[in-house]
Amino acid sequence: MKVLVTGVAGQLGHDVVNELAKRGIEAVGSDIHEAYAGIQDGSAAVTAPYRKMDITDKAEVSGVVREVKPDAVIHCAAWTAVDAAEDAENRRKVRAINADGTRNIAEAVRELDAKMMYISTDYVFNGRGTEPWTPDCRDYAPLNYYGETKLLGEQAVSETLEKFFIVRIAWVFGLNGKNFIKTMLNVGKTHDTVRVVNDQIGTPTYTYDLARLLADMIVTDKYGWYHATNEGGFISWYDFTCEIYRQAGMDTKVVPVTTAEYGLSKAARPENSRLDKSKLTTCGFTPLPDWKDALSRFLKEIGET
Repeated sequence: MKVLVTGVAGQLGHDVVNELAKRGIEAVGSDIHEAYAGIQDGSAAVTAPYRKMDITDKAEVSGVVREVKPDAVIHCAAWTAVDAAEDAENRRKVRAINADGTRNIAEAVRELDAKMMYISTDYVFNGRGTEPWTPDCRDYAPLNYYGETKLLGEQAVSETLEKFFIVRIAWVFGLNGKNFIKTMLNVGKTHDTVRVVNDQIGTPTYTYDLARLLADMIVTDKYGWYHATNEGGFISWYDFTCEIYRQAGMDTKVVPVTTAEYGLSKAARPENSRLDKSKLTTCGFTPLPDWKDALSRFLKEIGET
């Protein structure tokens, strides 16, 4: 089997290519950069073929997909800077990447009669209430422009293809790039006290664990919508920060505040990012490990325990 992975320079794409390579599945990474040096798995470098691909260029996407001839595409590339997506000067680019770029890939995949996996987000929902969102819920009402464009991406995939997976995730962290954990560690080293919101509820997702699930899924024909985060229950960003500092052995004080009190975000954030992941078990997939365990492993990887 051959799998083309977009966004290989990002947190998730990095780990997905690595996981596929470890399983002996032929993986080809792609991103907008001219070259990509490879991927790291602990102390061992794992290299994979790489193809530059600007997903907003329909002709380039079609050419690369025809050249690679993948059996499946795992589409991890996305604009993920949520606040910057609100800026008027960025909106056209955000849509070009998250919506139009996704449609370009879906149409190229259709030509090959291949399968596609699209990585989406809880931001497609309205973020209200306390009940976990189910994978098949269609009560869409994104709170911000990022969520709007990711929903358009979902629709592009589901309208274009029959053989597709749409996997919604939340609160992502991984080795290859910036994330909340790295930010909190850096802030905690320079500040005695940090303010963190306690009214946004969800569950973290470690890209290393998620990559293993996606690799399990892509070799099947169990198509449809899924939700995937680590297990361990629902927490706030405040709870997450407290556990980060506890495991890292830091004594930085964490002060809980409401989203309104925090007041620094351009984009509206969902208070309810709870995702119902029971469909994974129902369909025979192994759920991700507990988020505290994932955090422990991640901190060891970056030398912060």
